[in-house]
Amino acid sequence: MRRTAIAAWLAMPLLLSGAAARDGHAAQNAPSLPDLMSFQMMRTDSAKPAPVSMDQAADALKNYDVVLIGEWHDHTGNHLAEMALLRALYARSPDLALSMEMFERDVQPVVDDYLAGKIGEDAFRRRSRAWGNYAESYRPLVEYAKEHRLPVIAANVPGAVVRCVGLEGPAYLDRMAADKRGQAAAELHVQEGPYKEKFLRFLAESGSHGPEADKTPEQKKEESDRAFASQVARDDTMAESIFLSLQKNPARKVVHVTGAFHVEEALGTMERLKARAPQLKIALVVPAEAEHPDSNPAMEAGDAKNATFAMLLRASPKEYVSDTERKEAEDRVRAMFRGQPGQTAPNRCPG
Repeated sequence: MRRTAIAAWLAMPLLLSGAAARDGHAAQNAPSLPDLMSFQMMRTDSAKPAPVSMDQAADALKNYDVVLIGEWHDHTGNHLAEMALLRALYARSPDLALSMEMFERDVQPVVDDYLAGKIGEDAFRRRSRAWGNYAESYRPLVEYAKEHRLPVIAANVPGAVVRCVGLEGPAYLDRMAADKRGQAAAELHVQEGPYKEKFLRFLAESGSHGPEADKTPEQKKEESDRAFASQVARDDTMAESIFLSLQKNPARKVVHVTGAFHVEEALGTMERLKARAPQLKIALVVPAEAEHPDSNPAMEAGDAKNATFAMLLRASPKEYVSDTERKEAEDRVRAMFRGQPGQTAPNRCPG
């Protein structure tokens, strides 16, 4: 079974939770997934998904320039799988960089200072605006990079810029102060296509209500276009961050960790990276929920579309028990992409 779009969106830093991690191991014979800390790597770039060991996955992935790892931010098994994968990739290709959605470009100096031992973890977490689930979900990745002297790329655009693009559209980037313009990608790809259709389907799922009902079709389209631009600000900035790292050091493989929605079906960040560097060999690893996890774990048809590997996981606990709960959660997420009534962009977004 696949996670719904709303589940992917709600696994964002505002709503995160997690559990303590332990080491995991994927056997080759597709064993059962007895708990939320279990995972199984699946090869998905052939006609029928097949279980593989982590070593087999890493042997295949070592030949790629970039490995994009999509994740469910709140799933412990997902984090264990990506930690195991990073370890295995490093064993085969030690010249690599870890790129992370979880840190924004303006805090790159803070990340660098921590890796260099110039500041302690408390200062690092505060100054880098580390996510609420940092300790259980991302500390292992960062500490592994620190111990092995790997660069960590603060790949994302600052949240304040995302909000302002959502309020004003891409034009906001043109009036940003020169010393801050580099916090976002030089170019945003906001064209029509499957990714925009996917994103707008999410925004439209609950229909119009309240203030939305008073808007004209033109106003609704303008608002949706701005919301998509704010999403793309993240994807293009992460893609550009990876691209710039490879330009600086072409021999250094990049492993990028991000929310699954940003890379699923080879859309979002992945297609924007390909637009910048068509010659790159890019692998995609995404999570997938297991059918029959206790007996014969399998993937539903259509899961992990266009991916190289999937991390097969046990389903998370049910997020809602009623349509009312679901609706409230959807509205909270949509609110992040829309300005509040009575608030104007110029008053909230500095140049």
